[in-house]
Amino acid sequence: MPDIKQAAAMLRIAHRDLAALQGMADSAVFADEIFGFHAQQAIEKCLKAWMCALGLSYPFTHHINRLLVLLRDAGADVEELWWTDEFTLFAHQARYEEGHMEADAPLERQTISTQISQLLSRVESTVSALP
Repeated sequence: MPDIKQAAAMLRIAHRDLAALQGMADSAVFADEIFGFHAQQAIEKCLKAWMCALGLSYPFTHHINRLLVLLRDAGADVEELWWTDEFTLFAHQARYEEGHMEADAPLERQTISTQISQLLSRVESTVSALP
């Protein structure tokens, strides 16, 4: 049975993290680790809200891949979302290790914010379509 109340709570938290991302556009002020952490948090909360909307219990985890697999196994179309798993690193290393994380290139902040906003809208549509 869908848990609309919990899904809505997760979406409110995801909105806060997305707002933080949008305020961190300047990489000279906010390190990629901080931006990446909030991106990971917003993605995680969106996926957990989606799980609630499907009537699934979500595990206590920050591993985005695990959440995607659970959603996929429940029949959700997550094929376009595997890119989000790269942010799992920010949930752990960025929180507990000092120093700059090795990255191939700086994070494309505007693109990431837009993609997360689209994910949030997709999940909100799923939740709002529930009876």
